[in-house]
Amino acid sequence: MSIGEVLAQLRADFPDITISKLRFLETEGLVEPCRTASGYRKYSWGDLVRLRFILTAQRDQYLPLKVIREQLDAGAHEMTLRLVTADERAGVELLLTRAELLVRTGLDEEWLRGVEQYGLLAARSDGRYEPEAVEVATVVAQLGEHGLEPRHLRAFRSAADREVGLFEQVVAPMARQRSPEARARAGETLRELAALALRLHAALLQAGLRGSTGG
Repeated sequence: MSIGEVLAQLRADFPDITISKLRFLETEGLVEPCRTASGYRKYSWGDLVRLRFILTAQRDQYLPLKVIREQLDAGAHEMTLRLVTADERAGVELLLTRAELLVRTGLDEEWLRGVEQYGLLAARSDGRYEPEAVEVATVVAQLGEHGLEPRHLRAFRSAADREVGLFEQVVAPMARQRSPEARARAGETLRELAALALRLHAALLQAGLRGSTGG
């Protein structure tokens, strides 16, 4: 990819990113794109994953470049890099087949059917699963170790659907705008709302369970 194409890939999640910033990170030795015979920068998908790691660490953890460089040298971004598949190179999210989902989560076929039956997971029309399916299936399996079956967890699905509908109403005015900046703000707002919803859920759950253990 050219530096402009990389900028376009990053801008949705990092609306303040600039070409000058990308050049600065290169000057600091944090990313090393190849050069064509004419001297133009060419970035690989591995470079893009590395840049996402750097920018996320700066934005979410406020880490200095020295610490980020140490993490990169230690291979902290390699797990993310290994998930870059041919589908992602074509601009498609990483999707899993049913067999891959079973392997990744350790579920058996009968348990997965139960998870689907009660609406906690659903395959796409092509039979594959979104990346979030791994986390959903894994957590459901861990809850199962405590005696909770998929039928007990339908309320989580219903609550999540209601929250999604509510948050979509909040960002609808931004999402309807055609400018990349407005769509980026809509995405950022959804992420913030999701984080706040998780905090509220945890606080309410903690308050509700306070008397259960005599604490």
